[in-house]
Amino acid sequence: MPKRKVVLTGASGAIAGVLLPALRERYDLTLLDQRAKDKNGVEVEGVRVVDLMNRDRDSYRQFFAGADAVVHCAYYRLQDQGDDAYFSSELENLQLAYNVYQVAWEEGARRLVAASTNHAADFYENYALNGRVPMVTPDQNASDNWYGWAKIAFEQIGQVYASGVTHSGRPLENAQIRIGGPRETDLAEAPLGDLRRMRRALAVYISQRDMSQLFIKSIETDDIRNDLGVPFQIFYGISANSHAIWSIANARRVIGYAPQDNSEERFFDLIQAHMKAAGMTSR
Repeated sequence: MPKRKVVLTGASGAIAGVLLPALRERYDLTLLDQRAKDKNGVEVEGVRVVDLMNRDRDSYRQFFAGADAVVHCAYYRLQDQGDDAYFSSELENLQLAYNVYQVAWEEGARRLVAASTNHAADFYENYALNGRVPMVTPDQNASDNWYGWAKIAFEQIGQVYASGVTHSGRPLENAQIRIGGPRETDLAEAPLGDLRRMRRALAVYISQRDMSQLFIKSIETDDIRNDLGVPFQIFYGISANSHAIWSIANARRVIGYAPQDNSEERFFDLIQAHMKAAGMTSR
């Protein structure tokens, strides 16, 4: 059976770097990025250097032709991150997202899976950490920073395409993955004894194998329609963490996401060190 053709944007970036080993095994990949090397200067095999910021979609259309799915991880960042520059760079990211969505739709892709972020609901995070709301859910959209604001708009671009209303009635199915913390270092980097930082690091963690599973199931699950019949979903990208403040209930239900890892088990020794430094002992 032939492999699915999948386009991966931002292929030299950090998120793609976590996904690539599993995606390379499973799909016929087309890798796109504005640079051929990762942040460490290591060349990423197979990357096609393209400028997806270019509004002339014909300059990269050929890479999307015949694709079953697109995984959109590309992100544009200015070096100057003052308020004006940050806002401007996020507007550029919305243009980038539009370019990718539109060319994917024009070339008949079935589905797009997008790397969003937990920061799309940053406004609610402190309330959840303080116990004032029990769990942040995918239908909550509010941020207190430009990055999170732009990701809300980014997700809503996907909603427009999934509805099909402005696109001849033909939807581009899409799943937005609000990625948590795909790093093994967050807890170790938290100040020893800072239990709030500890809990946040434990809550946001997602392992490499869990993130790969989440993206693969988002690509392959036949039916991702929501309760209104629209093929649009927002999933939180975290492992099965005991300290979670973000809900993965819909990812479990819709695509059968079954995370294998739990940050409390993964980082047990570090948790003990934090609690000891804070003058507490675990039961």
